[in-house]
Amino acid sequence: MTGLATDVASAPPRKRGRRRVTFDKASLMLVFLGLPLTLFFGLVVWPIVQAFWYSLTDWSGFSADMNFVGLRNYRTLVGDDVFMKAVRNNILLAVVVPFVTIVLAFALATMVTIGGSSRGAVRGLRYSSFYRVISFFPHVIPAIIIGLLWAQMFDPSSGLLNGVLTKLGFSGFESYPWLGDKRTAMPVSIFVIIWGFVGFYMVLFIAAIKGIPAELYDAARIDGAGRLRMAFAVTIPMVRDTVQTAYIYIGIFALDAFVYMTALNPGGGPENSTLTMSQDLFKTAFEKGQFGLASAMGVVMALATLLFAAIVFTVNRVTGGGRRAQG
Repeated sequence: MTGLATDVASAPPRKRGRRRVTFDKASLMLVFLGLPLTLFFGLVVWPIVQAFWYSLTDWSGFSADMNFVGLRNYRTLVGDDVFMKAVRNNILLAVVVPFVTIVLAFALATMVTIGGSSRGAVRGLRYSSFYRVISFFPHVIPAIIIGLLWAQMFDPSSGLLNGVLTKLGFSGFESYPWLGDKRTAMPVSIFVIIWGFVGFYMVLFIAAIKGIPAELYDAARIDGAGRLRMAFAVTIPMVRDTVQTAYIYIGIFALDAFVYMTALNPGGGPENSTLTMSQDLFKTAFEKGQFGLASAMGVVMALATLLFAAIVFTVNRVTGGGRRAQG
């Protein structure tokens, strides 16, 4: 036995034969890997490459003639006061809209799921299903319809808001131009966007909170934690990834906001107070016929979106999200 074991141990290792690529494996890779990659490169990567190339030309958009101008379009954007105003407006939207939406949606979701009686099992408010349906209702309405409805409510002469305020005795709001005053145009627009999104993200957070084990809340209650303490000590850490994803999605939308802003103020508002980069891009391309310059605007929007996502990921990791995920 010893000699046989020695011979086996001293024998050279057997070379593994190459795995044969059968027709089934090849077809599986082609369908589930090749086709999605082809669609991704054809519908996502290639248009981005084309947009970047067009941004380096003076293409008018309606002819095959174009001349390479290098970075001239980007230098034009830096010196364009209208576009820089649109950039500042988008930055304001990207700062305010995601933060307020997430805070409101999370607060409502917390009340619906764990904001009920402090006795017995941890549960939400009574009739929580009704609250979920009502809050989600705005999300099933197309954004353009929401914008047009609120534009009518804010109408100076026949709007519902001015009518109600006037009836309540606030005579200063008679014929007040909510969307025509640069002081109120952007806050009103931000309110409409948040109103349209809070319900959806409330339902999203409710689903995430429902996945948290009830034992954690029971243990926190035994330790004497109140509702607010449980929200910060248990709920937020457990749904951190969901909050991060929601923040990125809302921020990306805020860096565009074309539909809402166009429905509320097609011209960009008084003194361009509500003008966004996407609105300026649309006007530059289809009204001025400067598709090369518009493509440069699109590239700037894409870079701003990537930068926003990178900031959110970095902040989440610095504040402990990465360590919690690894743990």
